[in-house]
Amino acid sequence: MAHTLHLPAQDPASSADPAWWRGAAIYQVYPRSFADGDGDGIGDLAGVLREIDHLAALGVDALWMSPWYPSPLADGGYDVSDYTDVAPVYGGLDQAKRLVEAAHARGIRVIIDIVPNHCSSEHAWFRAALAAGPGTPEREMFWFRPGRGADGSLPPNNWRSRFGGPAWTRVTEADGEPGEWYLHLYSAEQPDLNWEHPRVRAEFDDVLRFWFDRGVDGFRVDVADGLVKDPDLPDAREPEEGGAPDERAFSDRDGVHEIYRRWRAIAESYGPDRVFVGEMWLPDPERFARYLRPDELHSAFNFDFLSCPWEPAALRGVIDRTLAAHAPVGAPATWVLSNHDVTRHVTRYGRADTGFSFADRQYGAPSDPELGTRRARAAALLAMALPGGVYVYQGEELGLGEVDVPEEWIDDPVFARSGGADRGRDGCRVPLPWSGERAPFGFGPEDGARPWLPQPDGWAAHTARAQAADPASMLNLYRRALTVRRAEPALGSPPAGGGSGMRWLESGPEVLAFVRKPDVACVVNLGSEAAELPAHVEVLVASGPLEGDRLPPDTAVWLRLLVR
Repeated sequence: MAHTLHLPAQDPASSADPAWWRGAAIYQVYPRSFADGDGDGIGDLAGVLREIDHLAALGVDALWMSPWYPSPLADGGYDVSDYTDVAPVYGGLDQAKRLVEAAHARGIRVIIDIVPNHCSSEHAWFRAALAAGPGTPEREMFWFRPGRGADGSLPPNNWRSRFGGPAWTRVTEADGEPGEWYLHLYSAEQPDLNWEHPRVRAEFDDVLRFWFDRGVDGFRVDVADGLVKDPDLPDAREPEEGGAPDERAFSDRDGVHEIYRRWRAIAESYGPDRVFVGEMWLPDPERFARYLRPDELHSAFNFDFLSCPWEPAALRGVIDRTLAAHAPVGAPATWVLSNHDVTRHVTRYGRADTGFSFADRQYGAPSDPELGTRRARAAALLAMALPGGVYVYQGEELGLGEVDVPEEWIDDPVFARSGGADRGRDGCRVPLPWSGERAPFGFGPEDGARPWLPQPDGWAAHTARAQAADPASMLNLYRRALTVRRAEPALGSPPAGGGSGMRWLESGPEVLAFVRKPDVACVVNLGSEAAELPAHVEVLVASGPLEGDRLPPDTAVWLRLLVR
C-alpha cells in the first residue's frame, strides 16, 4: 500500500503524560448522528468541528470516532471499502486532518475505529478475490471454501452470523455457475478476512502507520477477539435452549495475541502515548485480561458493567470481578454505560428489568423516563468514580433515551436479517439535538435535508443549548463531574504502583459506598429509602438534591472525607 508520509507538528496533546489513557474520559462520536455541517441530513466532520467546543467544555480527554471510512453502509460504516480514506459524506482526509488538529489544540486526543475482522464486499481486496476465482492467492485473503453435499449446495459448516441467519454466502463464478462459499460472521456484505495470510497482516500494518502518520492517537479495535479462526472450520455445537452460541472456533483463539503484540510494537515506534482499545464480549474475565498484557492492547471495554442491572449486589460483584481480572496484568479497567450498539441506559434503567442483553433488547417494554434519568445520573457518578477510564457515548450527557424509530425508517441490517424480530440499534443512533424547539433541533440547518433518522418531537428540553442554561441539567452534571474528576488526584487512574486505589466502606445492602484513596468517597443509594451518609467535610458533586446528611433513593454523591 503506497502512501505519502504526513507527520504532524508536535502538539500539547501528543507530548503530555504517555499514560494518559489509564484514567481518561473518552467521548464516542458516531459521526453520522453527531452534527450535520453541510445540510445533507447526515452528520459529518464539519459538524464535529462546529461543536468541538461543546466537547472541550464537557471536559473529555479524547474522542473515539466511530468509522469514518468510505463504506456502502451495509452496517453503519463497519463495512469498510477503503481503510486509508475518509468518506466524502464525512468530508474527506483534509477535513479529518483539520479535526485532529483542532482537537489537539484543545488538549483532546483522537482515537479512530479500525475494523480488522472483516471488510466490505465492495473493498478492492474482495472484488479481486471474486474475479480471480477458486484456488487463487486473492481468495486466500478471505475464507472461501467449497460447499458440502454432492453439488456443493450446502454451506461449509453450520456457523451462524451474529446478525442472524447463516454465516456463509455462495458466489456465482465467472462462468455463471454457483461456486464457492465465503464466511461472514456479520452481514453478507462483510466478508471475514483470513488473518493467517501474511498479506492481510502486512496490509493492516500499513493501515496503522497511515493513520499514526496523520496524528491519530490510537485505535478502537472492532471485534478484537474474532480475527483468528480454527482453520479446520469445524461445526459449532448446537446451543442448549436459552444458552449462548458456541463460538470457540472463531472467538478468543490464542493466535490473536500474536497480532496485537505486533500492533503494539508499531504503536510504540510512534511513541509511548499511542493506544489500542479492544472491543470483545468475553464471558471469562481471566481470558479477557490476557488481551491487556503489557505488550498487547492498552485497555478494553467492560461490557459486564454496561450489561449489569441496577442492583447493588450485582453491581458490586461486577466491579470486584473487573478489578480482580485487571490486577494481574496491571491494566486499568474501563467503565461504560452506553454505546452505538446497545439500548441507551436512561431507557434501560427505567424498566423493570434494568439489565441489557443482545438476545432480548426488551423492545416495547414499559420504561419510566423520570426514574431512568434519576438512575442514569447516579450511574454516571458511579462510573466516573471507579478506578480506570470512563467512556461517554454521544447524547448520554444530554440524558437521551432510546428512540422508537418507525419501521419504515429503520436502517440497521439486524432488523432485516432477524425478520423484524430484532429492531436493531437505530434507536440509540438518532441524530443529536443541539438547539431549537423542533426538528432538526440544530443538528443541521433548518432548511437542510431531514436528518437520516427521525428525532422525537419532545426533544426541545434535551438540546445542548437548553441544558447549558439549566444548572440542574444532565449536561451540567457531566461537566461538573468531569471537572472534579480531572482535578482530584484520587479519581481516575488507579495508582501506578499497583492495587485498585479503592476500598469498600461499610454500608447497608442497598448502598454502594467506596473510598478512592485517600479521601474521596462515592456513595450510591440503590434502595427505596434514604440512607445515612458517612461523616464528611465537603460534598463535591451530587446527582440530585440531598436530604441533609441523608442520600435519597437512586442518587449518588462524591464526598470529601475527614482523614485523620
